[in-house]
Amino acid sequence: MEFLSNDKLLIVGAAGMIGSNMAQTAMMMRLTPNITIYDPYAPALEGVAEELFACAFEGVNLTFTSDVKTAFEGAGYIVSSGGAARKAGMTREDLLKGNAAIAEEFGKNVRKYCPDVKHVVVIFNPADITGLITLLYSGLKPSQVSTLAALDSTRLRYELSKQLGVSPDKVVNARTYGGHGEQMAVFASTTTVDGRPLSDIIGTAELPDGEWEALKGRVIQGGKHIIELRGRSSFQSPAYLSIEMIAAAMGGKPFRWPVGTYVDNGKYRHIMMAMETTVDATGTHYTCVKGNAEEQRELDESYRHLCELRDEVIEMGVLPPISEWHKLNPNID
Repeated sequence: MEFLSNDKLLIVGAAGMIGSNMAQTAMMMRLTPNITIYDPYAPALEGVAEELFACAFEGVNLTFTSDVKTAFEGAGYIVSSGGAARKAGMTREDLLKGNAAIAEEFGKNVRKYCPDVKHVVVIFNPADITGLITLLYSGLKPSQVSTLAALDSTRLRYELSKQLGVSPDKVVNARTYGGHGEQMAVFASTTTVDGRPLSDIIGTAELPDGEWEALKGRVIQGGKHIIELRGRSSFQSPAYLSIEMIAAAMGGKPFRWPVGTYVDNGKYRHIMMAMETTVDATGTHYTCVKGNAEEQRELDESYRHLCELRDEVIEMGVLPPISEWHKLNPNID
């Protein structure tokens, strides 16, 4: 089987559970023969590399390093899970301060060592903000940096399938938009279940209003639930979905879910958030989301919450005022 690309794929944070799963998934999907895994924690990284070598993948040139320059130079594509993991009792937003600084350093490394990189996927939380910071410090175009948001939509798909007793494949176009956090907007108007509009099912005996609200809550708290069940944050689903994203950016099959992307369209300004998107070899492109009045209200609230987090990062001094963003990254108007 041929590889999708020959470009170097860099996995940042590869000593962790998400990063190591991303590396294995990329090899299983035959994305590229040239894969570098990087983590500052060298002993665990070497352990991951030993495991991957022992898989005996054919034709793969795997390199592992804890040297930043070696890792980043020549990278054509990057996926980073290189932030602190979410722990029990924490929200994604609780990770803001430490991971904001990590995102700044990450963006600067991209600018310094691989300014010609084609696409970067950021998945460490809060991903909307760490992705925004990465974009600004990397100097890349907005279409070249995307963040993981699909996990909320895939959880909605699964919760609906459980609730309504159908195969997950019968739940089509399940969507959440806005932030990848406690203030996400869960849409019903986009979704069909076994060919029927979900909006027509909500409020009936199959899915009473109260149960729909409870289901939305389970989607929003999906990450917390995984921590309660497993004693650690999700790693299999974010790893797989992020590699599907980078595969699409490499020119592979279209990505099926929303991703976080830079939005500045007059209504939503200077923010990274999940919209209806396409990811292909030219980057990430979005279309404006249209829902019913309640969905639009939730999306507006999610946007306001993201703006608060963005402004908090500005107050920390991690980002300059918005008026100076163009100086930091000329691709941002």
